[in-house]
Amino acid sequence: MKFIDYETVKSAVRELTISAVYDLDEDVIKRLEEGRNKEQVPLSKLIIQEILENAEIARIKRIPICQDTGIVVVFLEIGNRVHFDFLIDDAIHEGVKSAYEDEKFRMSVVAHPLDRKNTFSNTPCIIHTKLVKGDQLKITVCPKGAGSENLSQTKMLIPSDGMEGVIQVVIDSVKRAGGKVCPPMIVGVGIGGNFEQCTLLSKEAILRPIEDQSSDSIAAQLEKTLLEKINQLDIGPMGIGGMTTALAVKVNVAPCHIAALPVAVNFQCHASRHKGVTL
Repeated sequence: MKFIDYETVKSAVRELTISAVYDLDEDVIKRLEEGRNKEQVPLSKLIIQEILENAEIARIKRIPICQDTGIVVVFLEIGNRVHFDFLIDDAIHEGVKSAYEDEKFRMSVVAHPLDRKNTFSNTPCIIHTKLVKGDQLKITVCPKGAGSENLSQTKMLIPSDGMEGVIQVVIDSVKRAGGKVCPPMIVGVGIGGNFEQCTLLSKEAILRPIEDQSSDSIAAQLEKTLLEKINQLDIGPMGIGGMTTALAVKVNVAPCHIAALPVAVNFQCHASRHKGVTL
């Protein structure tokens, strides 16, 4: 049995949140550089270069990569031999609150979706918990902005729609999003499960390392096909045209009902902010 205390969790969440807001991952930077080098449209090439410079300024001067510092989504993998003597959600909320207050990040959470009164703590966060084997706690923190989230969608297809139906949903979603999601984007696709699970699959997909590919052979081929099709749409960086609309497409799949084919598309702008730690 492994005991983890309140302050350890709170501190870890606080530091992950701060780092996510300031520090763009090196694998994303590398993919942006590759896009800049291949881009044929001069203005598109310039935009990607400015995105890279913005990330460098954020890292050095400790300024948020984007003014929309998001609502914080936290993914937990809790080993079955890990023990807490407190409610872990409480520690997570306090860690996020501490980060946003101390760093003076924009507070973007309202307590009620209709009366729109700000909580002034950027909490509550959204927490997803998974129980796994072992004596470790894995925490992944993802501050998610509204711009890319607002263009995401879930579609309930039927099995006869098949692969072509799935591809069409994704392409239509990307066309609809256009430059509003601040491309170059990362596209997370969830297929299977049910209404809520496919949406969660698509959100988990955008957290995958940008260089990896699905271990499922069908999903891996679909990732390649979709990336090629998306980058042929001429949406380009920030929607002004070009070859670099998406940096990556990630497809996550799950078993589903014989009469269903749920599909979800979750967009992540070029400021792909997420950090993780294992305790």
